[in-house]
Amino acid sequence: MSRKLFVGNLPYETMEQDLESLFGQAGAVETVTVMRDRATGRARGFAFVEMASEDDAQRAITQLNGHQLGGRALTVNEARPQAARPSGGYDGGGRSRGPGGRGGRRTEPRW
Repeated sequence: MSRKLFVGNLPYETMEQDLESLFGQAGAVETVTVMRDRATGRARGFAFVEMASEDDAQRAITQLNGHQLGGRALTVNEARPQAARPSGGYDGGGRSRGPGGRGGRRTEPRW
């Protein structure tokens, strides 16, 4: 099991210090990263917590999964690697580009 944990269903007001003290009850915390919206800076409702050891991480999952914080039941589990995203080949509108990179538009006359 990895030492990096996913923490979901967080109240939007949750700060890194709040999670550090909460997870510190289960063991040594190395880092806490609350994910934030780039445009507004508002928390997105989830975070990643890296514990110092495998035992601390397992203890945190056992103790804190379902724990009430700000009226919400936390989801705590092992963080999984981010899924690969397709690179390129899209025109920003969600359509795949046709031949020649023209977004699927006709290049020859219709008549």
